Amino acid sequence: MPITTTAHHQPYTTPRGTASIAFLSVIAYAFIVLFTITTAQETQFIYNGFKGAINNLRLDGLAQIHKNGLLQLTDFTQRKTSHSFYSKPVIFGRNHLSFSTCFVFAMHPQIVNHSGHGIVFVISPSMNLRYTGLAQEYLGLFNSSNNGKPSNHVFGVEFDSQQNAVFKDINDNHVGIDVNSLISADPVPVSYYSDKERVWKTLRLSSGRPMQAWIDYDGVEMSINVTVGPIDESKPSKTLLSKHLDLSPILLDSMYIGFSSATGLVSNSHYLLGWSWNQSGRAQDLDLSKLPSLPKFKSHWSRLNQVIVSVLLSVTSLAVLLIGGVAWVIRRKRYAELEESWEQVYAPHRFSYKDLFTATRGFRDSELLGVGGFGKVYKGVLPSTGVLVAVKRVSHDSRQGMKEFVAEVASMRRLTHRNLVPLLGYCRRKGELLLVYEYMLHGSLDKFLFTRDEKSSKLCWSQRLKIIKGVASALLYLHEEWEQVVLHRDIKASNVLLDAGMNARLGDFGLARLYDHNSDPRTTHLVGTIGYIAPEANRTRVPSTRTDVFAFGMLLFEVGCGRRPIDPQADTPEDVILVDRVYNCWKKGAILEASDPKLEGDYVKEEMELVLRLGLLCSNPKPQERPTMRQVVKYLNHNPLLPEIPSDYNPEGSDFLVEGWGASSSLPSSSFPPSSSETMSIACASSTNSVLQSGR
Repeated sequence: MPITTTAHHQPYTTPRGTASIAFLSVIAYAFIVLFTITTAQETQFIYNGFKGAINNLRLDGLAQIHKNGLLQLTDFTQRKTSHSFYSKPVIFGRNHLSFSTCFVFAMHPQIVNHSGHGIVFVISPSMNLRYTGLAQEYLGLFNSSNNGKPSNHVFGVEFDSQQNAVFKDINDNHVGIDVNSLISADPVPVSYYSDKERVWKTLRLSSGRPMQAWIDYDGVEMSINVTVGPIDESKPSKTLLSKHLDLSPILLDSMYIGFSSATGLVSNSHYLLGWSWNQSGRAQDLDLSKLPSLPKFKSHWSRLNQVIVSVLLSVTSLAVLLIGGVAWVIRRKRYAELEESWEQVYAPHRFSYKDLFTATRGFRDSELLGVGGFGKVYKGVLPSTGVLVAVKRVSHDSRQGMKEFVAEVASMRRLTHRNLVPLLGYCRRKGELLLVYEYMLHGSLDKFLFTRDEKSSKLCWSQRLKIIKGVASALLYLHEEWEQVVLHRDIKASNVLLDAGMNARLGDFGLARLYDHNSDPRTTHLVGTIGYIAPEANRTRVPSTRTDVFAFGMLLFEVGCGRRPIDPQADTPEDVILVDRVYNCWKKGAILEASDPKLEGDYVKEEMELVLRLGLLCSNPKPQERPTMRQVVKYLNHNPLLPEIPSDYNPEGSDFLVEGWGASSSLPSSSFPPSSSETMSIACASSTNSVLQSGR
């Protein structure tokens, strides 16, 4: 329970005739005592179990408190996040950075000897990490777009039980210090110093047994010390991890402290048994006798696992005699493809899996370009031609809709426009679809717009305007000039790629829909990226060229303002929704105030005003009042002049974007609001094309 402070003082007496002064003095003294008590509560607390602590903790995701006071962060639910924060802000300052904390935790693996992901002690400017933190290797802390950004102002100590090459993890049982990034500073394997035996001994995070951790930061010496040990031993005399670290640029005046964790395909159950915190000295030791007990897990799983392992070892020993044949079978399966008779007509569009495997060096992590809306994208060089390609691996269910989807892939391969990323073909295996695109040298536009690295983010105004016009030309081609109408349905900066000449190429047609001219598209599942979805799409589930125009309006804001449509870390609430910011600047006659500050005013004012006003027209909440892409192209070329913003225009940004996010039963609550660059799609196809039903 939180510590309270009781003050003891001598009675105060006054001479006669000064009663009123005495009364005021007593009131003043009482105020000082009350302030002292409040300060103590804010700077230190201790929980020996979490019974009755629900009012002082902010829980989300899978987190829950058991009747015995055990705080369970996660269970075995796959791909979910969990957070538990002390609900009151902790006040730091340049001269008050020191802190000390200790806690008892336990990780129980879903499968013996196969650990899931770990937990992070975190200090964050916001408790709303569920909006921006992804599951699996991101540990509920960051996502692919904000990981590593100095603007995060997040400090953490991770206790990670899985190895991830992308984040340079040293093994699957380590402790690391995280500063704005999941690439830990000086991670070390988990061990503790036994003062009894005078040796270092290994601790297994996912052993299922409770263990204790101590984290102490000296703001004067600027040093962080992390120590771990088993619960039945006192704090070791030697620390596990020590590092010189200045937290003054990281910790803001007001921060929140707590824990973040996540699950993946294989999960851990994470538990907290007790927690102590102090900013004015060493954290108070937990009373181990008062800590709640862990659930009793069925031990037969362990015995069963041992039996299974023994049987497998026996079978493997016998299989040595057949090693040659097994190797041959494995080699065949390595390149096995799924091909049915109806696919013969699409043979010219199909790549062999062996060629793609060779091109990407076996889909190595070193060739990974990024994670798209529905799978990982790898760089490759086709062995037969030496052509650079980008290969996207997508999971699919071949039982339903695959024939229609492959037909659409073949159709899209015939799309020819200078501002589209060419889709070269496909390959199909059991449970997996591979899409092959032409490789774009400079990657995606969002890396230039939103990165904090000044060297790589230098994108001048003439280049930006050229990119805008290129995407507009591509959308006009898709909507009106090709043999069918193509709805892209996921227009955003991360799906605009830049070729060797820095020309815009609209790509990632994973959500695209085709239909004939002079016909209406069918009702479909709500798809797209949160923040770019037109409000009417959530109500009608019917995509149209107008919904693409809405997303293009958001792209105009991204390019002109250098911000994402939704920024949970904005300086003021008014700036969280970008369309609100632009609208408010226009309303007061200063629309250029919304322009990207990285441009430092180096742009043509008339062109910037045109782009931002056109963005407002395209993002009009009334779809019938949005321009067509043909009109957009004409406006960008000043022929005709851009019309005025309607007098009744009202973006109601927060409301209609929330509606566009899909605040209905079809959108999972864990996806709201978003990591602003992440695709939070609910499905990839309609009822006749549900082969890629998967979220990112």
